[in-house]
Amino acid sequence: MEKKYLESAKDLFQSIIALDSVEECASFFEDLCTIKEIEDMSQRFEVAKLLKEKKSYNEVSLLTGASTATISRVSRCLQYGAGYKTALSKLEEE
Repeated sequence: MEKKYLESAKDLFQSIIALDSVEECASFFEDLCTIKEIEDMSQRFEVAKLLKEKKSYNEVSLLTGASTATISRVSRCLQYGAGYKTALSKLEEE
């Protein structure tokens, strides 16, 4: 991990990847996050999927309800980051 997270973040990330099912992950996130936080993260991931499919900002906004600011941020992460790309690639492999 290159970014300077709190040391406890490493344990958090390890805990997430150690979970065995979608149900376990959902239960963990329901304890860890508010419903709104889960909805926001889910929306951003859906935006990433749609942008990867080459949907326009307008289409993505209509389909997800995301603001153009959110869509733009996710787009930058898709262009310059690795997290969304890696997650989407692994999801496609399943």
